[in-house]
Amino acid sequence: MRLHQRVAVIGTALTVAVGGFTVLSAGVASAEPCGVTGVGSTPFGNIFGSSSFGSSGAGGSDPQGPQGALPDLGAGNTRAVSWVTGPRSPNSTYDRFGISGTDLGISWDNGKGQTLMAFGDTFGNCSVSAGQWRSNVLLRSNDSNLADGIDVPNAVPGDVDSGSPADVPNFSREIVNSLKIPEVESTTIPTSAISIGNDQYLNYMSVRSWGAPGRWVTNFSAIAKSSDNGQTWTTDQSTIRVNTGITLPGGGQVDRNQGKFQQVAYMKDRDGYVYQYGTPNGRFGAAYLSRFLPQDITTLGKYQYYTGAGTWSNNIADVKDTDVVVGDPVSEMSVAWNDYLKKYVMLYGNEVSGSIVARTADKPEGPWSGEKTLISRLQNNGGIYAPFIHPKSSGRDLYFTASQWSGYNVMIMRTDLDALR
Repeated sequence: MRLHQRVAVIGTALTVAVGGFTVLSAGVASAEPCGVTGVGSTPFGNIFGSSSFGSSGAGGSDPQGPQGALPDLGAGNTRAVSWVTGPRSPNSTYDRFGISGTDLGISWDNGKGQTLMAFGDTFGNCSVSAGQWRSNVLLRSNDSNLADGIDVPNAVPGDVDSGSPADVPNFSREIVNSLKIPEVESTTIPTSAISIGNDQYLNYMSVRSWGAPGRWVTNFSAIAKSSDNGQTWTTDQSTIRVNTGITLPGGGQVDRNQGKFQQVAYMKDRDGYVYQYGTPNGRFGAAYLSRFLPQDITTLGKYQYYTGAGTWSNNIADVKDTDVVVGDPVSEMSVAWNDYLKKYVMLYGNEVSGSIVARTADKPEGPWSGEKTLISRLQNNGGIYAPFIHPKSSGRDLYFTASQWSGYNVMIMRTDLDALR
């Protein structure tokens, strides 16, 4: 999406929301790198208090940021395997990709056996102006042995199969641009991704403003498409779900229920559908559900929405606030079928309990089991959040990426699924 198009979309959203739109002058984003000044919302506010950092970590004068040792979770079924990102990771991402700190690491198979990983707000040299801030970056890996971590090859400018999209050596570039204007569009954050045919589809949220811990406001969510293995991305404007809290008659993209799908998790099922789990902006909402045929991913009018009691509707307006598949609070989530359990597994963070939890179900719409704790509040020293199931993981040992707030980087974790039986 070009700059003028993005401004127009955000302007429309604000017009609808407040009944008028004042032209805002462009400016430089006020966010400082590596958490010196916050740009968003700390995970698990009940643990870390009222500090309002964003998707940036807690840095300082060290150019390489605050990354420490891999967290030791002690006794339990879940442990950290290895850092994926950061200067202390085996991938040496500071030297090789200009990444001192980042989060998320949403992973999916590109349809050819390669794993793509999308990250949120990313920083490089913390000692320079703006800390080389990018709203998002992408890494690629051919590694299928997750027991010793995730290996990422070098980034080669122009090579769409190399370790990362890069215009110059050793520096991953932003893949979905943002205005970086506070209170207009602070950043653009990936929430899920999927491959369909030869194309990649990335769902992202346009963040207007950061608030109290675990809370933020989005302008919209949208789908960006790449036909070159994640090298370049283009937003399909027909997929924009405007977040206004009201409904415009005849305007399907402006419906109060679009706010239920500001953050999503894709799950390609064996029945031929792609299931899309959605939550409102922030980490305190419930989870809702839609589904579509793969070829219809960019045609919102062909989506079916779960309306409770096993019924589906093609009209998003039919979704009631009570038509939830999982009750609140649900933060960043991922869902996948697991061959070992013969069940669907859902992972997410519970912002209230400060824990990483799992649920299981026999059907995508549930009923879902109660929460089973993978990482408890007592184990969660440093703030672990955003668990995303790795696409090459479906056995008893479930591998997933997760982010640590205090060191603001991503690790690969493993949990023994016998604990979920």
